[in-house]
Amino acid sequence: MDFHPTEEQAAAAGLAARIFGDLATHDRLGAAGTGSDAELWKALTTAGLTAAVEDVGLLGLVLLLEEQGRTTAQVPYAATCVYGILALTRHGSDEQRARLLPALGSGDAVATGAFPDRGRITASPDGRLTGGAPAVPWLREATHVLVPDAAGALWLVRTDAPGVRTEPVETTAPWSAGALTLTAAEAERVGGEGAYADVLAVARTAFAGLQAGVCAGSLARAVEYTSTREQFGRPLSTNQGVMLRAADAYMDTEAIRVTAYEAAWRVDEGFPAGEHALTAAWWASEAGKRVVHAGQHLHGGMGADLDHPVHRHFLWGRQLDAYLGCGSELLAELGAVLSEDTPEDTPEDTPEDTPEDTPAYTLASTPEGDEA
Repeated sequence: MDFHPTEEQAAAAGLAARIFGDLATHDRLGAAGTGSDAELWKALTTAGLTAAVEDVGLLGLVLLLEEQGRTTAQVPYAATCVYGILALTRHGSDEQRARLLPALGSGDAVATGAFPDRGRITASPDGRLTGGAPAVPWLREATHVLVPDAAGALWLVRTDAPGVRTEPVETTAPWSAGALTLTAAEAERVGGEGAYADVLAVARTAFAGLQAGVCAGSLARAVEYTSTREQFGRPLSTNQGVMLRAADAYMDTEAIRVTAYEAAWRVDEGFPAGEHALTAAWWASEAGKRVVHAGQHLHGGMGADLDHPVHRHFLWGRQLDAYLGCGSELLAELGAVLSEDTPEDTPEDTPEDTPEDTPAYTLASTPEGDEA
């Protein structure tokens, strides 16, 4: 596998870093409240960074979301790219792509997803949806919602369609979230069998990349603070306990990043990636939680200040921890997937006690072209 970004991916990530760095400042984020920053969203779409996701793929999107996470920029970028552009690019019909992708790329349309499926929404034979989701990120900004039904089918719903009701809700992070209620709402089908599992894997990978950026930003703030804050005549960063805590946070951040890169690379190359997306999501949940707690603790009393920038990383990290499944839930799902791949009749005898006529069990060979 090759995690080196292409020239196009690197250019897009560099441009995103400049835009987020210039516009997602502490003062502007505070002024945005729980809503999105319209000026920043316009800057991103005008620069072509939303439409570019069609070309840079999931690995490119992970790189872009890292830059958003570093600044905790309040725009519906991840949701629109995952549940709109990539979902339609991978599973939409030619007509759907021609009709919807230009508006999503320009920012005139905003997409989000009522993910993951919790069995709360059902579809009638004529394609009308009934049910709801208690908290959908960026729903207050969205024009379209990608909705999985209890049978695993995907549907695209307009938020202004008859039978669709949205109400603002507050979540841990300021994600402009809302509660979605559907009552015989009109919807259009997106993709066929397997589309939901694929979009869920893409979402888990993308939001893991976002978490990697959140953690990197939190750690960078902690390093800056402990390097300049002095106690007993020397910087806090010279204390061994501080150095060890920061080192652990760095290793956790790198684990989130590399597992997200691997899952994204496999998706882009067309290899099975469900288990790898679960692994990335687990690291984003468990390790992400540790990193944002460390970032806050390393700020000492300042970390308890709700107006301090590091607190925003803490809120985002905890929201991402729970968004697509907390660590224990993801681990249980991963264990179930792995157990399905394990031969049921694996012999209990040790190699020395195995009769000569007993077939040997070996690791499954790597599929042709799937080289690790």
